[in-house]
Amino acid sequence: MNGYGNIVWDYLTVFFVSFLSATILPMGSEGLLLYYANEASASLLLLWGWASVGNTIGGLTNWVLGRYLVRFEQSKWFPISASSRQKAERFFNRYGIWSLLFTWLPVVGDGIALVSGVLRTPIWYFLPLVFIGKAARYALILWGHHLLVT
Repeated sequence: MNGYGNIVWDYLTVFFVSFLSATILPMGSEGLLLYYANEASASLLLLWGWASVGNTIGGLTNWVLGRYLVRFEQSKWFPISASSRQKAERFFNRYGIWSLLFTWLPVVGDGIALVSGVLRTPIWYFLPLVFIGKAARYALILWGHHLLVT
């Protein structure tokens, strides 16, 4: 595979790991993002974009889970406990849609996105606010990396 194919694969890997990290799976995308940020051929802007979009779509997955699957909350297989959902719901009700800016937070962020779906937050509020929060986090990570490396 040529160099172009490798870098495309790197961006897709960042996208998929960022997506999975924003779902209920216990993963972290920051380390992988920083790993690829050290590659001379990698564009920091593209890494930021792929990670931000992937993580936002992962958050959207939690929103969909909340919106359509909450009726199965009492099932053993349901990924979020009732107490975690209730905690996130209290947070969401207290801070409203602006709490969507914090969906990047570990554990709590998944619950905020899930509760947002349960409470039927319109997608036109959900997507921009979630993207802003997640993109800002990745921008700060890459900016801090840049300051440390240069």
